[in-house]
Amino acid sequence: MGVSALILTLDEEINIGECLDSLAWCDDVVVLDSGSTDRTRSTAEARGARVLTRAFDNWSSHQNWAVRELGFRHPWVLYLDADERCPGELRDEVLRRATPQAPECALRVRRKDFFMGRWLKHAQLYPTWLVRVFRPERIRYERLVNPVAVVDGPIGELHSHITHYPFSHGVSHWIARHNRYSDLEAVEAANAHQGNGSAHALWSSDPNERRRALKELFTRLPARPLIKFAYYYGWRRGFLDGRAGFTYATLQAIYEYMIACKGVELQRRRRGLPV
Repeated sequence: MGVSALILTLDEEINIGECLDSLAWCDDVVVLDSGSTDRTRSTAEARGARVLTRAFDNWSSHQNWAVRELGFRHPWVLYLDADERCPGELRDEVLRRATPQAPECALRVRRKDFFMGRWLKHAQLYPTWLVRVFRPERIRYERLVNPVAVVDGPIGELHSHITHYPFSHGVSHWIARHNRYSDLEAVEAANAHQGNGSAHALWSSDPNERRRALKELFTRLPARPLIKFAYYYGWRRGFLDGRAGFTYATLQAIYEYMIACKGVELQRRRRGLPV
């Protein structure tokens, strides 16, 4: 056994049990809770997890604190959100690859998002590679929301997938959460417009760098909500995912519209104009 597990939670009573069940093979599971008022903590403790509490400030700060301060028992960490699961094939691959002698400092993994009982194979940005297995001393995070992992050393890739249930709390919770996310995305977009992003990053071999550059380029385009819907539903063939694909593409367009509106508002405030 050479892998610990990290889960970040806030009022995840509905998810934490199944998430921890998928990690039953791990003898060092750490739950970093942000002040849950439901049974998240007690459920995690009953399943043998170490539970600590820290007030949430922003994503990168929270995750950077976790990898620096939690004191994991093993040299590698698998990070999951509470609405994610570690299937058996991923468990086996992680234990095989994440050894003390491994040449990599981190491992990327793909994720399957499920909505209305089906995998959003087309309407989602699959395959998106996420750094979720890492040596904690060799990683840090950037961005206020949807953080990007910066790894000091070589990164490998896993063939297995994390499974993700982003609508496990319902559509209302998803909308409320993305309303909060859009506040931070508007700030990130405004700051990116003031920076000197490099076009060369669009062709970087690092998926994180490409994703960052594409996101910055996208925030400069007009009619972004319409473009996003057309991309998810048309170009990505989200219509093949049925009603779930149409609904998801529509929600993503609404999310982009919230970011765009708040970005305009933020720019006007910074220029001293009425909003």
